[in-house]
Amino acid sequence: MKSIIQTYTKQAIAINILLLVALASLIIGLTAPLLTLEKMYFFENTVSLLSTIRQLFAEGEWFLFIIVGLFSLCVPLLKITSLLLILNVNYVKGSFLDRALYIIEIIGKWSMLDVFVVALLLVSVKLGALAKVEVHYGLYAFALSVLLTIGLSYWINHLSKVRHRVI
Repeated sequence: MKSIIQTYTKQAIAINILLLVALASLIIGLTAPLLTLEKMYFFENTVSLLSTIRQLFAEGEWFLFIIVGLFSLCVPLLKITSLLLILNVNYVKGSFLDRALYIIEIIGKWSMLDVFVVALLLVSVKLGALAKVEVHYGLYAFALSVLLTIGLSYWINHLSKVRHRVI
């Protein structure tokens, strides 16, 4: 059976490029500053997602370390890698990659983006007048990566279903 890229070459090339953009955005979103907290006009703290994960590990906050590390780092990398494989490798219906696509579609709905945005809102509300929160480009890059991955997983899933019906 032909791969998706062999069946839908032009669309698959566009998806591959967008997946690479999603991967680059994810790397930028993980390493770049997400926000700066200014506390009582004297103290300023700029954080990135990776620095937050490292700090949670250093402070022994194991539950938060696992949750944030898993859903902000591991799952997005795994999703993008799996989508690249699904798009470019030959596989048949019912295979591991076919099941992986189904799982990606399901977990895409529970992406970490909404949890992350809620957490930022909670921080801003909780700090209130005590601190000022300034959002940086890392947050936008991370959000772009998540949104691209969700959209591209739907697109790949659609192409996969159409390909299975045709063959």
